[in-house]
Amino acid sequence: MKSAPQHLRTLSFTIGLGERLDWDAPVDSGSVPKDGSSFDAIVVGGGPGGSAAASFLAMNGAKVLLLEKAIYPRDKTCGDAVGGKSLKHVEELGIKGILEETPHFRVDGIVFGAPNGKEVRIALPEEEVEQREAGYSLPRRQFDTILFRNANDRVLEAGGAVIQGFSVKHVHIENDCVTGVSGTHDKKEFHFTAPLTIGAGGYTCPVAKAVTGHHDEPMVDKDHYCGAYREYWTGVEGCEDWKGAIEIHFIDGVIPGYFWIFPVGNGVVNVGVGMVLTEMDKQKTKLRALQEWVINEDPKFSKRFANAKMVEKSGKGFQLPFGSPRKKVPSFQPRRSAMAGAICVGDAASLVDPFTGEGIGNALLSAKLAVDLVYEKYSEGFTSEGAEEYQHKLWGELSAELTNSYKLQRLVKRKWLMNFFIGKAVKKEELQRALTDMIASKEAQGQFHSKWWMVKTLLF
Repeated sequence: MKSAPQHLRTLSFTIGLGERLDWDAPVDSGSVPKDGSSFDAIVVGGGPGGSAAASFLAMNGAKVLLLEKAIYPRDKTCGDAVGGKSLKHVEELGIKGILEETPHFRVDGIVFGAPNGKEVRIALPEEEVEQREAGYSLPRRQFDTILFRNANDRVLEAGGAVIQGFSVKHVHIENDCVTGVSGTHDKKEFHFTAPLTIGAGGYTCPVAKAVTGHHDEPMVDKDHYCGAYREYWTGVEGCEDWKGAIEIHFIDGVIPGYFWIFPVGNGVVNVGVGMVLTEMDKQKTKLRALQEWVINEDPKFSKRFANAKMVEKSGKGFQLPFGSPRKKVPSFQPRRSAMAGAICVGDAASLVDPFTGEGIGNALLSAKLAVDLVYEKYSEGFTSEGAEEYQHKLWGELSAELTNSYKLQRLVKRKWLMNFFIGKAVKKEELQRALTDMIASKEAQGQFHSKWWMVKTLLF
């Protein structure tokens, strides 16, 4: 096993083993504002989307109230990959250097596994990390804390406030406009007001529920929601280094979902399985049991996990709200995500990539788009016209890649096609590059929907 770089060897990097890291220290958010206080903007949720939105707002001089239901540092169930799209926005926030100096796994390739067991490995050159959507892999507890700490500092410096351990109970709507929120902190009730509220509370975001509910539109569509289950493991064969490939396997018995192995460094691996909710219902699938079957019974993976050990209490389930286009959508694609006085970003706006399951990049992108729009046109008040413009801009920015990813998600349901495709890719460099593009380059995904390209590449 290769040794870690010097700056990584000086840090202790373990998960669930009780050792305290620099980024694992508590975040001091200062005093809690008085009940009834008013702000320029309220941000509900301190994950990547919320932290980015709060930071961008504060960087524009806004007095922001950032509300987070957890107390940092906290874990977030996810695949833990951070790609090129995310890194561009992290750089805008001024923390890319900090991120790169913390322990992380450098992704230099992607392994695709077919249902028949064949695999193809595609290299991802070092110089392409910022042009491609795969670059680093590190625990969300680590990544999110870096973003949240940055947001906390920026918000406080701009005269705003941050409250951790705050549970939003009600989103207030007056005259078809969101005017603020109320909730509890330390068993006390608070009500805060602002002309703009940004919902960044994930797949159960109270702002998203309020926005969709006020317009009598559905928030959850099981055809476009994925169930996922994740565990951390140590000792998995082939995952011992700080640099290597992430793995995505389309296993017979798991399709139409997939099984992933994403190393995060120092021999620790994020292992998970995901499947669309309607497919789970049809097959009466329990994801934890499905993952246990893959690890213990699958001929290939049972060998790789023979001497591995699951990190205690690391198994967690979660949901991913996909950004795939809906049929007969009530108003906006992929679903309504804004109204007068309110904007939703990230998972709260249902923006997770339906093929890869990646959501951080789109969370950061939507946060930047939302804040830019507010300051360009709606700094005096976010109107229903602004909400409509945001939703059109958001879908205009993401529709091509999310639609392509949805088509790819449906494509991999056909086991014979995946076996044939990956079998050909083992021998053909053009297909290897194309497989990388399925994950890493949204602009290139369109070729998969050209029948002539498929016939030419597969048969000649």
